[in-house]
Amino acid sequence: MTTYHFIGIKGTGMSALAQILYDSGETVQGSDIEKRFFTQAALEEKHIPIYPFSADNIKEGYTVIAGNAFADDNVEIKRAKELGVTFYRYHEFLGEWLKQYTSIAVTGAHGKTSTTGLLAHVLDEKFPISYLIGDGTGKGHVESEYFVFEACEYRRHFLNYKPDYAIMTNIDFDHPDYYSSINDVFDAFQSMADNVKRGIIACGDDLELQKIQAKVPVVYYGLHSGNDFQAQNIKEDETGTTFDVFVRNTFYDTFHISMFGNHNILNALAVIAMCHYEGLQAEDIKKISTFQGVKRRFTEKTVSDQVIIDDYAHHPREISATIESARKKYHGKEIVAIFQPHTFTRTKTFLQEFADSLNQADHVFLCDIFGSAREKSGELSIDDLQKLIEGCNILDLEHTEVLSKFHDCILIFMGAGDIQKFQKAYEEVAMA
Repeated sequence: MTTYHFIGIKGTGMSALAQILYDSGETVQGSDIEKRFFTQAALEEKHIPIYPFSADNIKEGYTVIAGNAFADDNVEIKRAKELGVTFYRYHEFLGEWLKQYTSIAVTGAHGKTSTTGLLAHVLDEKFPISYLIGDGTGKGHVESEYFVFEACEYRRHFLNYKPDYAIMTNIDFDHPDYYSSINDVFDAFQSMADNVKRGIIACGDDLELQKIQAKVPVVYYGLHSGNDFQAQNIKEDETGTTFDVFVRNTFYDTFHISMFGNHNILNALAVIAMCHYEGLQAEDIKKISTFQGVKRRFTEKTVSDQVIIDDYAHHPREISATIESARKKYHGKEIVAIFQPHTFTRTKTFLQEFADSLNQADHVFLCDIFGSAREKSGELSIDDLQKLIEGCNILDLEHTEVLSKFHDCILIFMGAGDIQKFQKAYEEVAMA
């Protein structure tokens, strides 16, 4: 039996995959930088060893899986290639592993993680399954029937997968450091659709997805008429959102989710359509009502008279959706957006769109641009975004107490970098 060694085990996908292999009875260990990440708590609970990077971590007979954030000059990757051990990149290994199950890929520019989490939640109540969620959550089972996983379009990595089914939530221009245009993104999704073996569940409200030419059946869901699965009679109360689902214009059943906003209804519709396609009964699918969300997607806590929300939103469309959810859940309360842009290329490409989406909040604070491992600097600064947002301020890590002047309000910390450190710093001040 081999030992699986993960290079960059604290990455969200890598952490989840390591947990899946561990739960499936494999011997697992990994390495990473020594900075603490939220993903490592689950690894520690399962006593999966995490080491600092060292060539000595790589032994004969190991199977090495390297995270995509690490280049070939990483000391452990170099050692693995010197020894000639079995070596995969993350997406390459995942593409092999999923072949043993009925696999369901969840992909799209936005909503992947929440939809994957929701689908895994429903199926996990009914079957032994494995799942890989992009918030670092992973679960394996030796008798898994289904494998539900998040499939990222960045650098076309999802083309390594040939799933039985694919849920496609939307197509939008993102990752401008790799994709040149919306047409380039569409081309990648078309190639992904060509890889699907049994069926596609696609959002029919998305104009780009309507153009996909598939070799397998496509079931469309959405809020507009003409979709195979349509939500109607949407009602909101303090517990969440209730809606009727019509299947090809015939009433199917009424469903409830504990979340707010049209994007969450669409995510639920995708799961309802997928489960219906696989023959689950409505009563089983109604387990969506007990889903409490995934990490860093509208994660809430109350501090004093403020509600603090942590959210991964890092694209203008996601920011708008998060603010919409907060408006619907907390009627009449002021919204304070604290946003950290992620990567210089994305900030430059969507500069005006970021300003427009953030202007939907009542007050806006910006944190310095998070450069990421692949992009340390750029041609603009946070000041360029600040100029486009009236009344906007820059939030300094040492002076987060400025947020305490907003009473009985909603603070939304948004970003894909290390925005959590600003939230933590403020919470320490607020609770002092």
